[in-house]
Amino acid sequence: MNLALKLDRIAARADELRAMLSEGISGEAYVKASKELSDIEPVVARIGDLRAAERAQSEAETLLADPEMKDLAEAELYDLKEQIPALEHEIRLALLPKDEADARSAILEIRPAAGGDEAGLFAAELFAMYQRYADAKGWRFEILDYGDTGLGGIKDATAEITGRNVFARLKYESGVHRVQRVPATESQGRIHTSTVTVAVLPEAEEVDVQINEDDLKIDVYRASGAGGQHVNKTESAVRITHIPTGTIVAMQEERSQHKNRAKAMKILRARIYEQQRSSLAATRSADRKSQVGTGDRSERIRTYNFPQGRVSDHRINLTLYKIDRVMQGDLDEFVDALTAEDQAARLAAEE
Repeated sequence: MNLALKLDRIAARADELRAMLSEGISGEAYVKASKELSDIEPVVARIGDLRAAERAQSEAETLLADPEMKDLAEAELYDLKEQIPALEHEIRLALLPKDEADARSAILEIRPAAGGDEAGLFAAELFAMYQRYADAKGWRFEILDYGDTGLGGIKDATAEITGRNVFARLKYESGVHRVQRVPATESQGRIHTSTVTVAVLPEAEEVDVQINEDDLKIDVYRASGAGGQHVNKTESAVRITHIPTGTIVAMQEERSQHKNRAKAMKILRARIYEQQRSSLAATRSADRKSQVGTGDRSERIRTYNFPQGRVSDHRINLTLYKIDRVMQGDLDEFVDALTAEDQAARLAAEE
């Protein structure tokens, strides 16, 4: 179906929905029609802009034959030559299939991989980087679990980032982040390479993932690490195993077993939801790998080279020489470029 026909159908559907709503439908039908209209209204508005620009182009072309109006018409046509393709591009982007998880909050998980203590230190720095980015966006950043190495690094850390479009902005961060620098513990001044894995999962509601209590193996035990006498005497830590998938979540951040279980279930639900999404996506697009990567946490996506002051994203060949600002949470240039690259790949697949 060509673009013009598709746009005509969308505009006609909007008129149909408005008529339905004005006729006084109620209940579930009203909710469904209202949501559909709300979803397509931004596209309909851009269609109106495009149609107006096309009419202006036609009128300007007619005026070219008038010697007194020719210069004015040529100037208008010059502007419209850029405006119309830009509007068409905006509309094509708006018509791309939506990832329903984009508007959701997210669960962030970070773990050191290769590199020992240095990997743990960089994992802590990445965790802080994402916290600063969340703060700059006005999102709420709540630490669910934080395993401190005692040396300023982390063994693993999990946070819930709450806000609108969190997953849309952070989903491309999943993968292996590599750091190249001289560790503070290195007396010879040699550059070491370490890696950290990052996973960003869309937060799932209970209605998204049905978890049967009979499928859960729940163990309680005494928490380890800092926390005083209470943490050693009370079986507050919780380990939940989802038997069908083999997914295991352990939580000991809170002193309350009930709170630890609630947090563990939130993470478990997000992991299972992402497994389901990944399986479905693989089935739908087995013949196409996104140019910005798969989101697999085993895929190396970015290198942070401190001696050279650069950060390089290997999926889109983008290198920025502002490592200090990036580590302070200035991630938008990467996020915007990754989003644009993904949109371009999906547009090409639609054509």
